[in-house]
Amino acid sequence: MKHPIYRVRSFEIVSAYTLRVGFDDGTEQTINFRPILAGELFGPLRDLALFNQVRIDSEVGTLVWPNGADFDPATLHDWPAQ
Repeated sequence: MKHPIYRVRSFEIVSAYTLRVGFDDGTEQTINFRPILAGELFGPLRDLALFNQVRIDSEVGTLVWPNGADFDPATLHDWPAQ
């Protein structure tokens, strides 16, 4: 079974902990990350200053943060509607 491979092409901070993410297939997702910011890797992103340092890793086509947190682009693409 083939699974599509997506790449993040753009993002925009739309509010605290919420990003609008654009993908290479032309779709967009608006994602509120706040509910999942817990644990050793994602918990530090509750610091809004750190969260807002998000960038696109052009090598793998996903969002990354300075502390090493990232998400698989397919997870972001298929994020459940809120």
